[in-house]
Amino acid sequence: MSRQLHTFPGGLKLATFKHLSDSEMAQQQALPERLILPLQQHIGIPAEPVVRIGDQVLKGQVIARANGYVSLPVHASTSGRIIDIGDYPVPHPSGLNAPCIVIEADGLDQWGEITPTHEYASVDPQELQTVICECGISGLGGAGFPAHVKIREGVDNAVDTLIINGVECEPYITCDARLIQEKAQYVVAGTRMIGHAVQARHCVIAIEDDMPASYQALAELVGEDIELVTVPARYPAGGEKQLIQVITGKTVPSGGLPIHVGIVMHNVATAAAVYRAVTRGEPIISRYVTISGNVERPRNLQVLLGTPVKDCLANCGFTDDGRSKIILGGPMMGMRVRNPDIPITKTTNCILIQRHEPAPPALPCIRCGRCAEVCPVRLQPQQLYWHAESGNFRAAQSYHLFDCIECGLCAYVCPSHIPLVQYFRYAKSKVAETERRERGAEYSLTRFLEKNARAERLRADRARPLPPDTSQALAEKRSYIEAAVARSKQKKELLQKDQADDD
Repeated sequence: MSRQLHTFPGGLKLATFKHLSDSEMAQQQALPERLILPLQQHIGIPAEPVVRIGDQVLKGQVIARANGYVSLPVHASTSGRIIDIGDYPVPHPSGLNAPCIVIEADGLDQWGEITPTHEYASVDPQELQTVICECGISGLGGAGFPAHVKIREGVDNAVDTLIINGVECEPYITCDARLIQEKAQYVVAGTRMIGHAVQARHCVIAIEDDMPASYQALAELVGEDIELVTVPARYPAGGEKQLIQVITGKTVPSGGLPIHVGIVMHNVATAAAVYRAVTRGEPIISRYVTISGNVERPRNLQVLLGTPVKDCLANCGFTDDGRSKIILGGPMMGMRVRNPDIPITKTTNCILIQRHEPAPPALPCIRCGRCAEVCPVRLQPQQLYWHAESGNFRAAQSYHLFDCIECGLCAYVCPSHIPLVQYFRYAKSKVAETERRERGAEYSLTRFLEKNARAERLRADRARPLPPDTSQALAEKRSYIEAAVARSKQKKELLQKDQADDD
């Protein structure tokens, strides 16, 4: 019996342009002369270097260790020599530099020692979690949340359904589709491993209904333990909360997590990475990346992490004429970058080249309500915009600002060309800044009050009369000291007298 599917509010059918890059096998990107590996390629705390400049490293070797629970180690993508540890341009909206480790490749691409985990089904789930953490696996389909943290949630809580997300809903991006078609066995086996790690009652692999080749590749491998589901191709069906709603009918509460409704979700590329980590001991050092848009040869590449973006673009015949813009990700949620020297990281799923065209001037909101109609979270974007634009960020927060997934649909349909998502991102940053400042002020106030309380207790202790027995003990001690001083004084006087008699 096929699973009954549900729907989510809003959304839009978009032109996909996936045919540009999904027509041929992914190509192995050439080894660059040097690799730039950011210490933070995931949500959480940056890793801490364990190598020094001049060290020789092997492929897969840990070069930076995890620095806390919500953190991941970084591994060398190839063998070579550490030539620098410092700040370099990284994929980030700010365009600022961040700490990186730079490896000069020796061309040997020699692996270090790695250890597979045999017979995973008999291994304790917490041991699998440790393996996944040590191999540096983060979510490869979105923000890059450390995979072991989600799996630990499944270990600590009852999981009804594990969903492996292959719904590639944003236009142009086909890296997951190519991965499924070329490595379907990795995806299916990785699904079983994650299912064992979280002890899920049901395992589901979800793809869009416009991915027939991917469906066929998976259908030949799944058994009764894994359900293969196709969902309607409607953006943003691949969003975490939207896909959960479509497959299970459950709604993740505002501010909540999927585990709160018994769901754990991972990306198909994450499942494939888990398979390699468990069966081969391989850390995540490469990924599939879609190169599409205005390039001569759109395609997918298998790219070592740390490879400069410009190398991937050159491989696809792109020459910058000054009229193009580089977007990491898709056209709806992607991030524009201006420096092609930035490296490929764990969360880089697409490099999109589009013609740079000046944005039309923003006009006043006409209250047409189209933004609310397409919002997949049932927000009121016009209200959020008015409060964000006026600087009333607390009011924006009361309209569930942080439930916004920044899908970009509201700005896409806005007839006034208002860059709504930019306003929402700005408001989120201001609220977070205010909360950090308030936490700092609250901490300082707590320290101040605690210090005053300690001083008051000390003053009270000093002013409190001593108990009688304590007073008597002090009096006896004082008498003993006075007697000792008297004896010392008498002895000194006798010594002086004897010296005078000798003279």
